[in-house]
Amino acid sequence: MRAVLRSRLLWPVLALVALVVVNTVARPSFLGITVRDGELYGSLIDILRNSAPLMLVALGMTIVIATRGIDLSVGAIMAVSGSVSLTFIDSSSDPDGVGTVMIAIVMGVALALLLGVWNGFLVAVLGIQPIIATLVLMLAGRGVALLITDGFITTVTSAPYRFMAQGYLVGLPFALYVSLVAIAVIVLLERRTALGMLTEAVGINPSASRLAGVRSRGIVWGAYIASGVLSGVAGILYSSNIMAADANAAGLYIELYAILAVVLGGTSLMGGRFSIAGTVIGVLTIQTLLSTITFLGVPPAVSPVFMAAAVIIVVLIQSPRVHGWTSAAAARLRARRTPERTEVTA
Repeated sequence: MRAVLRSRLLWPVLALVALVVVNTVARPSFLGITVRDGELYGSLIDILRNSAPLMLVALGMTIVIATRGIDLSVGAIMAVSGSVSLTFIDSSSDPDGVGTVMIAIVMGVALALLLGVWNGFLVAVLGIQPIIATLVLMLAGRGVALLITDGFITTVTSAPYRFMAQGYLVGLPFALYVSLVAIAVIVLLERRTALGMLTEAVGINPSASRLAGVRSRGIVWGAYIASGVLSGVAGILYSSNIMAADANAAGLYIELYAILAVVLGGTSLMGGRFSIAGTVIGVLTIQTLLSTITFLGVPPAVSPVFMAAAVIIVVLIQSPRVHGWTSAAAARLRARRTPERTEVTA
């Protein structure tokens, strides 16, 4: 029990459970799952499917934050990736061809990889502060996406491309499988190899890790490349869901939601130790909260207020000073109870 209480996943799990309970009480059908034509439908399935883009971005953000960095350009990379893919499909003579869609996806993800390489170069090689380096692409990326689409919202009709976000495979949404594959790959690389330990070492003390022989520059560079690639795939899923390339709306605020998911999952913004399981739980919590806000009929323009409240609660829970106050209060409470027990024993 003591180990459970000390676990970093305790509060994220309790928050997710609380949201599920609230939704179940408000609408008993929340936990219901129906089967139609061999495919599963329901609120829980929708949350898992809709959380796929945020899950991919948050996984990349976890690795970047573990190296004591930050990536504010993930939303812009999503916009660029989706714009490139849909523009290519729109200009193709065979938009429903599987080969055309595969080339479009590869082009979008490849450009996202290059943008990740650019971010990593600015941070790891030139030594620019991560928040400044990625802020440049955050501002310029959407401009690039607008140039690609000529300032218009590009819409296409392509069944294979729509399948990425709206299709089903073996009864479950295909987007869910994309999330699971990304989680498995990150876990395999970061927890089953020495890469995770080296990433934490770089985040805890970059100078000491470099003196110890760790190639910190390559690890930091790789973290931003991974974030770029995952953001590119997220952009493909987002554009596939709406079948349009909207440079202004694609990935809007997703960098903030991703950071919140990472912090909610127990990963410190100071770098070092990180939790992939915590990030997964954080993403599901945020997506459940967004679903709850929509169900309550709250206007989309007001939803950031709920996110801000969640940020404040998370910051207070993880604040060292609040932890100090809590520990001091618990110590005083134990000190008051100890004399009473002594007198009773006497």
